[in-house]
Amino acid sequence: MVWSALEVDKPELAGAFFAAFARATSPFRPLAEPVQTLWGFTRPSQYTRTRSAQEMDPFNPSRCLYLVLYPFVKEKEWYLLSQETRQGMMNEHIKIGKGFPEIQQLLLYSFGLQDQEFVVVYEMDDLPQFSNLVYELRRTEARRYTERDTPLHAAVYHPEDEALALFA
Repeated sequence: MVWSALEVDKPELAGAFFAAFARATSPFRPLAEPVQTLWGFTRPSQYTRTRSAQEMDPFNPSRCLYLVLYPFVKEKEWYLLSQETRQGMMNEHIKIGKGFPEIQQLLLYSFGLQDQEFVVVYEMDDLPQFSNLVYELRRTEARRYTERDTPLHAAVYHPEDEALALFA
């Protein structure tokens, strides 16, 4: 898995990023074939007023050992619920997430850009603890409105030079 992030303040920068990424990864195409590319944009959550201490900063050079991400699609009925009803269900999700303070999350919005609506990204040092978090989240009322949250992708972090050495 290759994880990359770019701060985009002009619309044309997203296209320039994809071109630069293709050039940078081209030498490795004989060794690794891209199977899936998931991407999206960040924006403030409509369900919280403040930024959470658990919000993953994609530009922080310090990384946790594991990264798990997956595409996510809500049922169409979710969007037909009132904001108040959705907020109540999301408050339950937020409360459960706060019970796992070592796990960081980033939500990428992909509406109209790919087949999913979101890409959900988690970073942690304890993979079994992450599995416990997912188990708890799957037991919530909001789970009824999940259409798809697969495939899941898990990776172990390696600094750039160490990752490149793995292909040598």
